[in-house]
Amino acid sequence: MVDGVVHWRSVGELELPPIMAAARDAFFEAGYHGTSVRDIARRVGVTVPALYYHFQNKEALLLAILDASLDHLTRMCEAAVAEAGPRPDDRFLNLVECITLYEANAGRTASVDLEARLLSSGPRSAYAKKRKVIEDLLLSVVEEGAEAGLFRSTNPKETTRAILGMLQAIPRWFHADGPLDPQDLAVRYKDICAHTVGAKASVINKVYKAS
Repeated sequence: MVDGVVHWRSVGELELPPIMAAARDAFFEAGYHGTSVRDIARRVGVTVPALYYHFQNKEALLLAILDASLDHLTRMCEAAVAEAGPRPDDRFLNLVECITLYEANAGRTASVDLEARLLSSGPRSAYAKKRKVIEDLLLSVVEEGAEAGLFRSTNPKETTRAILGMLQAIPRWFHADGPLDPQDLAVRYKDICAHTVGAKASVINKVYKAS
């Protein structure tokens, strides 16, 4: 965000306070279970009691990172939809591009998002409820596109979940130094997702006209 404007195509690694940044890096490198509170304290240069003054435990740290990441992605998705205008197909393509760019560019933070499955039931439910905001945003666009005759999706809910699952898996395999850059990846995923919702040829053509 610059001067109050969310530049959703210019996403990079999320800036976090020192303790959270150290925890994110540790979780990325060693995994949640492979990281101790002592490891995190050592990275940031504080004592373990000092760390506990700010965060109750390691899970609280993970949840804080996940919440910050999700809040950031939600703001970007909302900005992408607002920029697209009224047409559901344009909003759909912007949303797919936005999520793809985040998952590819936010490297360590996006990878740590996959650790949400390790939260205990209460925090996991709270996190899932917040994450549903993005799912509902994408679902509404898919439903509007189907109603407008732009998409042929017969089951928008399951289609939306399938698309999100595919996009959220990007950090498992994408490498910044690989053959694809994030923008090329976004074009490919817009094409794949447009076909997944059964988009009309005119919609799919937009993917390549914009690239």
